[in-house]
Amino acid sequence: MATATTMRPLVSLALPQEGAARLATQLFLAIAGTLLLTLSAKTKVVLGPVDISMQTLAVLLIAAAFGMRLGVATLLLYMAEGAMGFPVFQGTPEKGIGLAYMVGPTGGYLAGFVVMAAIVGWAADRGWDRHPIKLFNAMLVAEVVMMAMGFAWLALLIGPEKSWQFGVVPFIVGDLIKVALAGSLVPAVWSLLKRS
Repeated sequence: MATATTMRPLVSLALPQEGAARLATQLFLAIAGTLLLTLSAKTKVVLGPVDISMQTLAVLLIAAAFGMRLGVATLLLYMAEGAMGFPVFQGTPEKGIGLAYMVGPTGGYLAGFVVMAAIVGWAADRGWDRHPIKLFNAMLVAEVVMMAMGFAWLALLIGPEKSWQFGVVPFIVGDLIKVALAGSLVPAVWSLLKRS
């Protein structure tokens, strides 16, 4: 019994075991997750020439708490909201909306968020969310993959040198801090739950 519990993500503690109630709760959590993603996208910290959003932190936390299936489903719902024209992304509606925005300069990063959620959610499903070092490593891999996807897409649009200069370098320190923060928070919550 203990093994089954340790292999489930944090959100499993709040989910009904089966039936319509479980599905309704998952739907509620996915919608709440998209609201958190939207809020985090609109929360900006200005560092030099770029605005850094809290979105990466939100993606990491959602994936670690929800696990792979619900985490990825939440990110896909968020992308669908954006594709339908809702102003859920950092640069919307100022820089466009819908699919036109999604295939713009941030398109690779947006796709990378889904992959990021899959990697971190996979790790959480295997109990890595209880161990800060394991979770940090999984989140770091997810971060590198997301940044690589963003860089590759941006390089097609503006060239590799400018893509590296404007699409990667300004975000390295901030994103490492967010990975460290998320990698510490979720195991801390598990530790608190064990004590209660």
